This record gives sequence, structure tokens and C-alpha cells, in this order.
Amino acid sequence: MLPPTSRLTALTTALRLFVAQHPKRITATLAALALTTGGGAFAVASLGPDASDLPVHQVLEAVAPLAASDADAPLADLQLYRSETVRATDTADTLLARLGVADPAAAAFLRRDPLARQALFSRIGRNVTAQTNARHELQQLTVRWIDSDSDTQFRRFVLQRNGDGFAARVESAPLVASTRLAGGVIHSSLFAATDMARIPDAVAIQVAEIFGSDIDFHRALRKGDRFSIVYETLEADGEPMRAGRVLSAEFVNAGKSFQAVWFQEPGSKGAYYGFDGNSRQHAFLASPMAFSRVTSGFGMRFHPLLHQNRGHFGVDYGAPTGTPVRVVGDGVVEFAGVQNGYGNVIFVRHRGDKQTVYAHLSRIDVRKGQSVTQGQNIGAVGATGWATGPHLHFEFRVAGKPEDPLKIARAAEAVPISPASRAAFEQVAQAMRLNLAAAGSLDLVASAQ
Repeated sequence: MLPPTSRLTALTTALRLFVAQHPKRITATLAALALTTGGGAFAVASLGPDASDLPVHQVLEAVAPLAASDADAPLADLQLYRSETVRATDTADTLLARLGVADPAAAAFLRRDPLARQALFSRIGRNVTAQTNARHELQQLTVRWIDSDSDTQFRRFVLQRNGDGFAARVESAPLVASTRLAGGVIHSSLFAATDMARIPDAVAIQVAEIFGSDIDFHRALRKGDRFSIVYETLEADGEPMRAGRVLSAEFVNAGKSFQAVWFQEPGSKGAYYGFDGNSRQHAFLASPMAFSRVTSGFGMRFHPLLHQNRGHFGVDYGAPTGTPVRVVGDGVVEFAGVQNGYGNVIFVRHRGDKQTVYAHLSRIDVRKGQSVTQGQNIGAVGATGWATGPHLHFEFRVAGKPEDPLKIARAAEAVPISPASRAAFEQVAQAMRLNLAAAGSLDLVASAQ
């Protein structure tokens, strides 16, 4: 007979072998045992007394409330902030209500204080920030604005609780420039794409000006064209006030890429250059109007008054009467007055044998013999002479022969950056390449949406 220790070892080994050979049988047995045990517990529990028959005892105990000062302590330092935009129909009461302010004294002050009325209700769209305590009483109200798009400083109106009353003041502080990246894809027009990308109109206009000698933004845009922009925004206490200068940009039109970067050489006023160092400022602008749409291109057309096909050797820009007209290049005014079907017209002589014509004007702002510089306003759009509606008729002549002004603008010679500034320019250009690459990723996001 085996000793007890050996018998125990043999029994353990046999049990392990049985479990390994019959796992499912062991699991079923344990489950049945658990179910049986649970049913038994249920049966025993069901034999107990009903809970409604058990005796009920009421226990009363006095609790000391917190002191009022202790209860208010967590809220004493609570400050709430909210911002709203001034609407055309706003009054002091409606504006404060949207700001979450419940303070009749503050409303009364806003109604009677001239500084407050001027700051808050003289122009719609201003952003107002209110600071209140836990009881929604006004602690401070702030609004910031600029008087014009050329301002380098902003104005800040501050209304502050001062004991039982309020004190108001207006301050001035410099705008702070910050850099923003943006990108978009053309689906219909440049301005529709920049609106979708939440790019300010002033930035879109700069882009059109920068690339206007290479791209006809009225006729040559293609669906799927894309752009990347690095631009400044001028802020007041972190709130954007207006757009600043475009620092660099890239536009891909019909598969061809155009780039520009802002660079200021020592002693100069600054200009845009391609990454190759050639200036993007040409001798002639592509368009005589900052805001325009081409309504009739260069070449033959059906004349709306003479009712016959005849040459139309210029470009018509439809625009409201009074829209400024600018000269496309440096020159001297040859004629400024009324002439036949042109109506009010200006002829400008440029270097060499080049001449430009600006017709159907409502107003002439220059005189014969006056020197003019590129981009200078010389008149305004009208409908004088043979015109069916307000528009500018613009011609470009070379040796007396009409030429397509867009082709002339593109062919104008670009001036390269000076050798002395080349190294500094390359550093700026390299940094802007990286920024444009980051902005380009926004193009992909926009195209995927």
C-alpha cells in the first residue's frame, strides 16, 4: 500500500487528468450547481415578511444651517463673461439682456451717458464684452473699434462699476499685427472662395492685385484652381479689427503656379517679388479699376446702339456710376474733356509709343498736361457718350494701334531685386515658403469639404 503522501499525489494527478479530458462536463456541472443554489436562495427569500408590513420609525434631528456669509463665499468671486454684436435695433436694455446683465442701474447709465451711446450705438456690428458677478450685476463693459481702415491705433470704451455707480472712459492703444494662414479652392469666383475660407475682402482684393498681371480673374479662373495666403491681421486686445498686408501668396491657375512674397529693400517702400527675386510690379496694371467685372472683351462684337458687328478694341468694365477709375501706368494727360461717342474721356501718353484711353466717365479729375502715376484716380465711371449704361470703356494703344490691355500688362518687364539685398530676400523667401506650405494644407481641407 502506498503511503498517504503518495496516495494524495496520485489522486491530484488523476483529478487534473479528468478535468483536462472533460472540460465541458465540469463546466455544466458547476453551472447547474450555481443555478440550484440561486434558486434556493430565491425560495428562502420569498418566505420572508413583506416590506410593507415592517414597522416604520421616524427620526427627527436638528441641523444647524450655514451662516449666510459662508453660503455665499463660493460665489463671491465668481465672474461671468459674455460677448455680443451690436444690432441696428438695439437699445441699452436689449443689448444688456443679450449679454446676460440684469442691472437697471447699468441700463440707466448707458441710456444717459453720451460716451456710452456714441461707443455702443453709433455703428452696428461692434463687438461688446460684459463682465458680471454671480447676481448678473454689471462689473465692466468694453467695446473696441477703429475709425478708418488706415488706422494704426484703436479706441477702447470701458464702463466700470465704481462703488454704487459707474464711470466711463475712452482710451487709445496701438493695433498689434499677427500672422494668419488661409487657403481655398475656386468653385465659381475668387470672392466666393475667399468668403468660404473666411478671408477678409481686403485680402482678396490684394491677391487680385498681386496676380492681376498673370491671371485674368474675370475670365481665366478654372474650377479647382487653388490659393494659399499668408497675411497680417491687426488686432485690439486679441480681437481682429482689420486685415493688414498680404505677406506671401500662391495661386495655381489652370495648373500653373504663381507665387509672391512681400519684401522691403533698405531705403525703399517695399514691393512684391516672385521667389525668383523678380519684382511683380509691372509697368502697367492689368485693370483700371479696383472693383470690376469684364462685360465685353477685346475684339469684334455686336454694337448695342448701331446694331451691327464692329470692332471693339478695348475692354468694358461694368460698375456703378461714381466708381473710381485709376490710371494703369505712369504718364502725362494728353486730353481730358468731351469727345464724340466717348463722352467724357481721358487720353494718357505713357513712355514710348503707348497710350491709354478712359471713356464714358461721369467725372474727370485731371487736366491736360498733368503728370499722373500708376494707380492714381483720374476720374469716375459714368454713362456719357454712346453708352447704354454706366461702365468704363478702356483702351490700350501701341503706336496708334489698339492692343489687348491684358496682354500688354503681362508682357511688361519685371525689375529684379538688387544684388545687395539678395541674401536678405532669400531668408524671407525661405520662411514664406514654409508658411505657404502650411497654408497649402488648408487647401486640401477645403477641397475635401
